[in-house]
Amino acid sequence: MLPSLDDLLGTARVVALPLVTRFRGIDSREALLLHGPEGWTEFSPFAEYDDAEAAAWLRAAIDFGWERAPALLRDRVPVNATVPAVDAAEVAGVLARFPGCRTAKVKVAAPGQTLADDVARVRAVRDVLGPEGRIRVDANGLWNVDEAEHAIHALNEFDLEYVEQPCASIEELAEIRSRTAYLDVGVAADESVRRADDPLLVARTGSADILVIKAGPLGGIHAALALIRQAGLPVVVSSALDTSVGISMGAHLAAAIPGLDYDCGLGTASLFAADVTREPILPVDGSIPVRRVTPDPDLLDRYAASAERRDWWLARLERCYALLAD
Repeated sequence: MLPSLDDLLGTARVVALPLVTRFRGIDSREALLLHGPEGWTEFSPFAEYDDAEAAAWLRAAIDFGWERAPALLRDRVPVNATVPAVDAAEVAGVLARFPGCRTAKVKVAAPGQTLADDVARVRAVRDVLGPEGRIRVDANGLWNVDEAEHAIHALNEFDLEYVEQPCASIEELAEIRSRTAYLDVGVAADESVRRADDPLLVARTGSADILVIKAGPLGGIHAALALIRQAGLPVVVSSALDTSVGISMGAHLAAAIPGLDYDCGLGTASLFAADVTREPILPVDGSIPVRRVTPDPDLLDRYAASAERRDWWLARLERCYALLAD
């Protein structure tokens, strides 16, 4: 059952939070927060997503704010550091924001950068983490198969844990997985799960070794858990550059998964210069706590989006609600 639209609009707050480092081409992150009977929740699909895709994120927000969370199997979740596509000289400063994290996810294949830039960045990460640290890279589907094969060979000297979404299509994932199998570098699927008409197809076709799961685009914690059970593959629970409210949703999902073999991508509140709470969910000793977050009213006011952007988000909420109601 959906709450009424009036219930959603009555508590909606839209914020624009500055980032420490430019990420995904943005310097600030907008999000719409809602308060339901189970607590605060977040609706924050990226601005470029259409309403049909964004409606799943609203379903997730309602799930977390209006439905009881599943039983928790742990009270802390191990997380990785996230390194944007920064210059190699900036890597140490980024990693310092993730205390205790022994795994780093490194963005590669950024527009306007070269493979040499990626190699230098990953080398800098390895220098900081040392030989025992784990490194995974994320290309966001921006390589073709030949480019991916070349890049994986170039980065293999740094002992990669896995490469996330090296290519865009499931067919390409299967091919690059076959081509590089002898290197023992896993292939993880992200966009091929969360932006797919059939999020289980990548598992059924054997096109990936690991699934990257985000609660928001999959329709919420309960829907994500059902998918994980059906997929039968190890998973990494990740964020979508959420505020600490959205991170809380991801942490509750990760805490409900019986087997959690990989550090999760839920430390990204460290990439924010400000948050909606004075106690943000940040990594300590390489993990984050599993808890609900209540925004601070003063911070909601301080980082409130402009009236124009607020109205844009509220209109988007109404359109997505209509899709869910149908």
